[in-house]
Amino acid sequence: MTSLWVGLGNPEPGMAANRHNIGFMALDMIATRHGFSPWRRRFKGLAAEGSIAGQKILALKPLTYMNSSGESVQAAAAFYKLPPEAITAFHDELDLVPGKLRVKQGGGAAGHNGLRSMDRMLGSQDYWRVRLGIGHPGSKEQVLGYVLSDFGKHDRTWLVALLDAVADAAELLAQGRPAEFMTNVALRTQGSS
Repeated sequence: MTSLWVGLGNPEPGMAANRHNIGFMALDMIATRHGFSPWRRRFKGLAAEGSIAGQKILALKPLTYMNSSGESVQAAAAFYKLPPEAITAFHDELDLVPGKLRVKQGGGAAGHNGLRSMDRMLGSQDYWRVRLGIGHPGSKEQVLGYVLSDFGKHDRTWLVALLDAVADAAELLAQGRPAEFMTNVALRTQGSS
């Protein structure tokens, strides 16, 4: 069965380096590292196909903007007749320190509009999430400006290390070994934050 790996972000070229786009960045790195097909327009997004550890993966970057990500995800899931458990969303996570990563299945959207849209369109919260820590600006009022601003020069070391580690350890995720994937990424990124 195909697995659908979704990077959450905004398609605007000027937003490419935003903290909110770390999901796109992770998927780009995975697709490049594992020799996926070129990106092409499908399912209201950009899709690339590949294989990791013998598992067929469809990588998807919705072009619907974050708040409507679920439209793109639902279209791809319906086409491939995928249950929510076959879907993994890579997204920014305010509640994790920069460079940290957690994988979990299900759960609430925690204020993340991309996840909220996926929940609504899929009618389920049972998909997997790869939560990529970007840290919190300190107060609720600063969140919007923070996630929609670019990563700074001081973020470069941990960001590159995290994206590299995610792409390197992707085989474990593809094999359905999320705990080992988390451990592997943690070991590869030690001392980079």
